Amino acid sequence: MAKQAIPSFDLTEQYGLIEADVMAAVERVLKSGHYILGPEVNAFESELAGYLGVRHAIGVANGSDALLLALMALGIQPGDEVLIPTFTFFATAGAVARLGAVPVFCDIDLNTFNLDPAELEKRLTAKTRAIIPVHLYGQVADMDAIMNFARQHGLSVIEDAAQAIGASYRGKTVCNFGDIGCLSFYPTKNLGACGDAGMVVTNDDPLAEKLRILRTHGSKKKYHHDVLGFNSRLDELQAAILRVKLNHLDDWMAKRQAIAAYYDQALSDSCFGGKVIAPQVAAGNRHVYHQYTIRAEQRDALIAALAANGIGSTVYYPLCLHLQPVFAHLGRQPGDCPQAEKATETALSLPMYPELDQASQRRVIETIRAFV
Repeated sequence: MAKQAIPSFDLTEQYGLIEADVMAAVERVLKSGHYILGPEVNAFESELAGYLGVRHAIGVANGSDALLLALMALGIQPGDEVLIPTFTFFATAGAVARLGAVPVFCDIDLNTFNLDPAELEKRLTAKTRAIIPVHLYGQVADMDAIMNFARQHGLSVIEDAAQAIGASYRGKTVCNFGDIGCLSFYPTKNLGACGDAGMVVTNDDPLAEKLRILRTHGSKKKYHHDVLGFNSRLDELQAAILRVKLNHLDDWMAKRQAIAAYYDQALSDSCFGGKVIAPQVAAGNRHVYHQYTIRAEQRDALIAALAANGIGSTVYYPLCLHLQPVFAHLGRQPGDCPQAEKATETALSLPMYPELDQASQRRVIETIRAFV
């Protein structure tokens, strides 16, 4: 009999555990007749701000819009340069480019997959206006070094925390370092909606006011438009569902950390001879494991071996941003960011979701051992 497949990610079991509460929340919204920026959004903004320990949380349509709105609120203009890691999801660079600004791609620390602060000095020019560190896979970037550099050079900082809600660095919660933090609630995230949703957070009162205006076509008073914004509003249904899920987030985070610890125990020994390297957690970091990402010397062959055993895996990400065709006009070349380019050849995310059981994990681990 064929073994049951182990997906790289699965939401069905989670939904079964919270179905009654989710359906009650949905029914509450539908009966209210209020579907956009209503009491559910207000409540979720307040609850999430409390969870993160920030002054303001502004619900938006998705995580990509959150980045775009953050850049607009900070006054990023055409021709301005924004320092970002080249190894991340496209939205980080896309938001910069959509404003006519220039994404300046930086290499990463291969041990953490996050932006290497040493790159900032190398890429700094007179046109540099901001930095967007990405807390990739659920681990906070080296924010002490990044913030020190930003302050020294008068740069704004936007934290791309799409994958890192609940993570912390030296006791400080994500989204409390930079000027603005951006969150995604795409369904696969640790806190995921049943569709698209996002949030922009800040401790700066004037920035919060700008963000609220920008998300509603630049309007503070209805039908009066002070600036050019656009439509990026969080809807009531998603907010209500996210309120239900927020109550479970710490429990789900603890389960992810336990799953990661089990992987670590099996994969961090010396028998792999460097052919498989478990993810590294930097000192002072609380990793929330949106992904459990190893480095594998023969990555593509390992993907095939896992698939042959009914095990899913995913490559985040197969091509650096500086080598994407859409950015060819910027003139960057292979070899410009060697650590990130190596990550695109070796990074592999193993199955990771709170409901993943140890029997399934053992199958993953045994398959890797047999392959190596």
